[in-house]
Formats: sequence, C-alpha cells, structure tokens
Amino acid sequence: MKTLMMQRRQLLKSALCGAAAVYGLRSAISFAAQWPTKAVSFIVPFAPGGPVDTAARIVTNGLTQQWQQTAIIENRAGAGGILGARLSAQAKPDGYNYFFAAIHHAILPSLNKSLDYDIQKDFVPVGAVARFPIILIAHPSLKVKSVKELIAQAKAQPGKIAYSSSGTGGGTHLAGALFASMAGIELQHVPYKGSAPAVQDLVGGQVQLMFADATSALPFIKSGKVIPLGVGNPQRSDLAPEVPPIADEGLPGYEAYSWSGLFAPAGTSADIVKQVNHDLNAQLNDKSVIEKMHGSGSEAMPMTPEEFGKFLSDEIAKWHKTITDANITIQG
Repeated sequence: MKTLMMQRRQLLKSALCGAAAVYGLRSAISFAAQWPTKAVSFIVPFAPGGPVDTAARIVTNGLTQQWQQTAIIENRAGAGGILGARLSAQAKPDGYNYFFAAIHHAILPSLNKSLDYDIQKDFVPVGAVARFPIILIAHPSLKVKSVKELIAQAKAQPGKIAYSSSGTGGGTHLAGALFASMAGIELQHVPYKGSAPAVQDLVGGQVQLMFADATSALPFIKSGKVIPLGVGNPQRSDLAPEVPPIADEGLPGYEAYSWSGLFAPAGTSADIVKQVNHDLNAQLNDKSVIEKMHGSGSEAMPMTPEEFGKFLSDEIAKWHKTITDANITIQG
C-alpha cells in the first residue's frame, strides 16, 4: 500500500511538472506573440553620425514602422565602445533592451584585460547588421598596381613601406597587421587620430599605404589620387565592384573588414531573440534599406543568431592571434 501511494504521488508530481512546463511554454509563446507593446531601446556605444550609428538608424527606422512601436537609439559613447557595452550588459533582459556592438568588441578582449563585461557571456547574439569594407590603397609613388607586386616589394625592402591607420588597435590597423603576418612581410605602422588625417597623409605621400574604410577611400580612388589594390571582403564589394578581393590577388584566406551587430542582454527570451532576428533580417533584405546602407558606406550582412555567434567567436580568435603575433598594445 505504501509503495502504491508513493507511485501515485510521483505520478501526480510528474503531471504537475509537465503542466507547469506546458504553461511556461505557452506563456513564452504568448509573450512573443504580443511583443512589442512599448518602445524598444537600442544602445549605440559611439557618437551620432558615425558608421555604426548610421547603420543602426537605418534599420531601426524600418523596425519602428514594422513594429508600430518606437525603436529608440541611445548614443552612449565613451572608452572606445566600452561604456555602452557595460550599460547594455546591465540592462534588463526583458526583450526591450538591445546593443549595437562593433568590431571593437571582438578586439577589446585582447587589448584590455580589465573589461567589466564579457561580450560572449553577458550577451546573446541577435544578428549581424552591417559590413564596412576596408580597401587597401597605395600612393602612386609606390609604383605597385597589385597585391602581388606590393608583397614582392615589401619583401625586398623590409620595414621600409609605411601604412597609416585611424589609430592603434582599430580595424584599419589590424587589417594591416593581419596582411603583414599572412604575407610574411614587415610594414611600418603609422597611427593617426581618425581616418581623415590618415588618408590625407597617404594622398600627400607621407605614407605609402592605407587599409582604409570604403567611405574614406572611394573619393580618392575615383579621383585617381590613390591606387586600389584590393578589398578585405571575401567577395567583391558592391561599394567598389571594380576592386578585387585581396584573397584572390595573392593572399588566399585574407579577410578583414569592420562590422556591426545586434546583441541582447543574457537571459532575454529566446523567442523574442528569434523574432527580432527575423524582423532585423527582413529590413536587411529590403531593397530600399540596402540602397541607404550603400549610400552611407556599408553593406547589409544578415545572419541567424547562431551564425552571428560563430562569426563573433571567429573574429575574437582571429584578432587575438593577430594582436599577439604583432605584439600590439594600447595605452590606458
């Protein structure tokens, strides 16, 4: 009799647990179906007007119309993207808080050992947003017209060819460090405070090369003041279709570009993340959105949350190796 009663209690317990699980699932599905019922917040960890901010505003304008709820951009610039990431990591995982991260957040873990957030543990990936192509450009005085010619000249003159960048540890710097490492050459890095002065000194002949963002490079390519040697995209870029990928021009496997992507605080409902990814990708596949992004110097880069999570892991690993091999450090 005692055994029978224990069996009945166990069956009842199992039934109650099953009912609770079903109720929880139904509640999650119901929540996802009703979402959003209020404004949705997006933190951009950089100042207004920059490439990440511009791409964010293009897609959130479409999301506002799609959701019939306001998508609010909050610019929280500071410490090279760290401040915005810190605030986002502390936000409520209620489905109404998101974070536009950038390539910086894949690089920072290898340059700053005192970060008080973890981009992989404190967030869940929602989806990639934009790619910002990097184009390798040369001053005409260098007298090279291809990646192969550049590598040959650099091997003949170790450390004699200088390339400018927008700053130490940034995407344009690391694109050059990765290139030098993969090609087995030595280039001299000259950091500047921003892309504009870096490009101006290239045009003026003070340096011979730059791995420049497309927005900075294209006007000087079109005017003939610099020579385009290759783009860091795995395929030709829609922004500069006449420029071949560096990987196809003498450095197989090379891939380097800046990017932005969307994250949510860890603990955000998987159903909501899936819905936001679906809606985000709908925007990124919209012809008018693609045209606006091209006009601002970026390319739509739709991915699933799983694809974006793997992309982030690969980027962190790639830049960690690049930074370690080149012994790159930053002050502060």
